[in-house]
Amino acid sequence: MTGKIKNAKSKVAIVMGSDSDLEVMKACIEQLKFFGISPSVRILSAHRTPQLAASFSRTAAKKGIKVIIAAAGMAAHLAGSIAANTTLPVIGVPLISSSGLEGIDAFLSTVQMPPGIPVAAVAIGKAGAKNAALLAIQILALSDSKLAKKFAAFKKEQAKSVIKKDSELQKS
Repeated sequence: MTGKIKNAKSKVAIVMGSDSDLEVMKACIEQLKFFGISPSVRILSAHRTPQLAASFSRTAAKKGIKVIIAAAGMAAHLAGSIAANTTLPVIGVPLISSSGLEGIDAFLSTVQMPPGIPVAAVAIGKAGAKNAALLAIQILALSDSKLAKKFAAFKKEQAKSVIKKDSELQKS
């Protein structure tokens, strides 16, 4: 692995600790693509490839990345190790592993960061993966008016959908 970012023009990088995390993180990738953002996607491990993960973190901003989404299960040190090596916003997605703890172990590892190394944490699993994408969109929309308008329209469509479903329920 050379450490090159596959999608060099991407503003969002998704980093996973293992290829087994890809199934859940597809929800994140698809949500970003809905907003016209094709993320750079990497498999980097805080434990098995620590030097490569640190190098990626240190150089991501220079390569145009604005937000990093890091997903891992079990000890879930990936988001924290990425955050320790960059000044970019890092969003941690805790994942369910075979530990039997339903992702609570990963959630606690993601949110319990020491002062000075912030990681934004979202829900466990696929819902968290989608919300990580949406949080990244919100961060990017702060300096991108087109993206901000697209996000506002997305929120309006969500509301319309709920109102329609409620209306249909009230008719029955």
